[in-house]
Parts: sequence; C-alpha cells; structure tokens
Amino acid sequence: MSVNKVILIGNVGKDPDIRYFEAGKGVANFTLATTERAHKVGADYQVPERTEWHNIVVRGGLVQVVEKYVHKGTKLYIEGKIRSRTYIDRENQSHFVTEIAVDVLEILSRRDARNDNGPSAYNEGRNYGSLGEPDDDDDDEKDALASDFNTPF
Repeated sequence: MSVNKVILIGNVGKDPDIRYFEAGKGVANFTLATTERAHKVGADYQVPERTEWHNIVVRGGLVQVVEKYVHKGTKLYIEGKIRSRTYIDRENQSHFVTEIAVDVLEILSRRDARNDNGPSAYNEGRNYGSLGEPDDDDDDEKDALASDFNTPF
C-alpha cells in the first residue's frame, strides 16, 4: 500500500493561468506560497522564516471555480497529489517539474468586491459551502445575544 497525499494552506502567488481545450476541458496553473514561521532553537540559534513555492495544477470542474474566485493573494486550503513530469522547451532544454494536482480546493479568504457570493469549498467540482456576508438581520441577532450576556460584539 502507498499514499500520495498533500495538504497545503497558503496564499496564491499570482493570478491563475487558465487555458481551455476541446470539449470545454481546461487547466488552471498558479503558484501557492506556504510559510514556516521563524523560531528560536535554544538560547542562541534563530531559525529564519522559510517560504516554499508550490506549482498548483487544477483540472476538471474546479477550473471554472479557480477562474471565477481565485486571484493573487487568495488564501487557499488544497488537498492533492504530488506529480512530477519532464518536458523539453523551445531551446531543446529538458526541465523537471514537481506539481500538486488538486483534488480538493477550499477558499479561506473572506469575500471581497471581486467575488459575488463566491464558493468556499470544492471537492472534485462539488460545492460544499459558500462565502457570504452577514445579512442585516444577523446584526440584530448579535445585538440580542450581546444584551443577553452583557458582552459587546
């Protein structure tokens, strides 16, 4: 038995590159940055902050989600598989690339003006939730709760 599973939480480094092919199939490529915080080891040694950049590849129904809701700076939760491939460029040079093939994508950023009722979580193209701004009615509920518990919100 073997397992090839990656879980990442990070920020999108650049706007996704979206390409569509025959029969409406597409692919989205972008980078995702994950950062380990700096910390001290013992009294003398400081381990510096470290950022890793991951090449993310999205296929299938998730491409439309990425196109509509993901942009530079978006915080994402991603589950996927490590994929490696080799290709030869126009100058006949061979390149080795490691990518993350996405199975699950969840948007962790708050909704902004660029996104109207944007989806929050996707698993192989199925929506599992949505980002939404609270209605004005929610403020009334908070006020009622605050008065019940004498705790300001």
